Amino acid sequence: MEVEVEAAAAAEREATNSVICQLADPEGNPLGAALYLPENASPKELNQVVNKLLSNEEKLPYAFYISDEELVVQLGSYLEKNKVSVEKVLTIVYQPQAVFRIRPVTRCSATIAGHTEAVLSVAFSPDGRQLASGSGDTTVRLWDLNTQTPLFTCQGHRNWVLSVAWSPDGKHLVSGSKAGELICWDLQTGKPLGNPLTGHKKWITGISWEPVHLSAPCRRFVSASKDGDARIWDVTTRKCLICLTGHTLAITCVKWGGDGVIYTGSQDCTIKVWETTQGKLIRELKGHGHWVNSLALSTEYVLRSGAFDHTHKHFASPEEMKKVALERYNKMRGNAPERLVSGSDDFTMFLWEPAVSKHPKTRMTGHQQLVNHVYFSPDGQWIASASFDKSVKLWNGTTGKFVAAFRGHVGPVYQISWSADSRLLLSGSKDSTLKVWDIRTKKLKQDLPGHADEVFAVDWSPDGEKVASGGKDRVLKLWMG
Repeated sequence: MEVEVEAAAAAEREATNSVICQLADPEGNPLGAALYLPENASPKELNQVVNKLLSNEEKLPYAFYISDEELVVQLGSYLEKNKVSVEKVLTIVYQPQAVFRIRPVTRCSATIAGHTEAVLSVAFSPDGRQLASGSGDTTVRLWDLNTQTPLFTCQGHRNWVLSVAWSPDGKHLVSGSKAGELICWDLQTGKPLGNPLTGHKKWITGISWEPVHLSAPCRRFVSASKDGDARIWDVTTRKCLICLTGHTLAITCVKWGGDGVIYTGSQDCTIKVWETTQGKLIRELKGHGHWVNSLALSTEYVLRSGAFDHTHKHFASPEEMKKVALERYNKMRGNAPERLVSGSDDFTMFLWEPAVSKHPKTRMTGHQQLVNHVYFSPDGQWIASASFDKSVKLWNGTTGKFVAAFRGHVGPVYQISWSADSRLLLSGSKDSTLKVWDIRTKKLKQDLPGHADEVFAVDWSPDGEKVASGGKDRVLKLWMG
C-alpha cells in the first residue's frame, strides 16, 4: 500500500511540482490530513494555510521547521539544498510566534551606583515597572525605572542578600540572605514588614511564589535552603505553614509549578515533587550523577508575570487578575503537560514531564563543564543553558534535542534571560560582558561591554523594554533598545 502511495505521490509531483506534506504542532500532533503543497510555497503561503486550517479569526504569525531546521526559503529550494526525498511525506512543524516584537538592547542607558558590595541578584517586578537588587552589602535596593535612580535602600538583613523574588501580582517582594533569614518588604516605604522570617538553619538558595492563577491575592511562597529543607510561608501572617523535609543535602533551587506542585533540586542529585496542602512528597526524579544546580519550567514566564503582559493593562481586583492569569497560563500550556528541565554539575541536563512520568523524557548532553543556569523561552519552544564551559546552548523545548551553541564569552556564563517574544537571549558572564543572541540566525546580535568585573546577575523585564545587570563592580546597569 505504501509503495502505491509513494508511486502516486511521485506521479502527482511530476505533474504539478508539488510535495506531499503533513503539518504538525511542536508536540507532533498532525494538523488535518497530509496535503500537496507546491514547491514554490514559502513560509508566507504556509502561514495562510495554517491560519485557515486552525480557523483563526485573527491571523497569527508562525515559523516552520523541517527536522528542527527553520524553513526560510521556498519548499523546493529547501528540498534541493538538503537532498530530501520527495517520495516520503514531509513533516513540517509550525510554531506560533509572538505577535509583538521586542527591540534588542543596544546601549547602557544608566549606570547606577549605590551598593557598596557586589550585586548578587536582580529582578524586575512582573509588570516591568520596578526593579529590585540584592547585594553583598546586606541591603536590597528598589530602583525607580522612570528616573533611573535609587528609590529605597531596604535595610534589615544581617548578611549577603542572595535572592529576591516578586509575587506575580506585583504586591510583594521577599528577599533571602546568607544568614537563612527572609524579609518581606513594604514597597511604599522600603521598610521591612515585621521581623525577619526565621527557621532555616543555613543560607537561602531560592524563593518561588505560588502562581496567581491558583490563588489571588498572592500569599504563599516557598524558600529553599542549604540546610536541605524547603519552607512554605504565608506573607500575610508571616508564618511558616509547612516544612518540606526529605533531601539529604542542600536544596539548590525551587520552583512552584502551574499545576500547584513544588519542585526542589538538590545536591543529593534528586529532584523532589511536593504537594502543597500537607507537604507530602509526590514523586522523585532521579538520573543526575551529581548536584542539581538549576531548574526551569516551560510555563515559567507566564507564572512569573501572572496577568501582566507587554500591553501594561491595569486590573480592578485580585479576581480579575486571577482570571486573566489563568487564561494566559492555559493558552501558553495548551494541551501539553508542564515540562521541567534540570541542569547539573555532571555537565548534563534532563527534560522531564513530571505529571506524566518519573523518568526523564530526554538526557541532554554537550556541555563540557557544569551547567549553571537553565531557562525556557517565554513561549516554551526553546531551552537555553549557561555553563562554566563559556558557552550558551540552545535546545528544542519540546524534544530536548540540541539546536545550537552560542560561543563568544571568554569566561564562565553565570546567568541567562529571555526577551518576552522568545526571539532574543541574554547572557551575563565572568568575562564582564553581557551578550544578546539572535535565536533565528543563531548568531551574536549585540555585545554589551561596560561592567568593570564579573557579571553575576541579569534580568530582562517581562514587558521586554529593559535589561538590568549587576555584579562584582557594585553598580547596577540598565540597558535599553
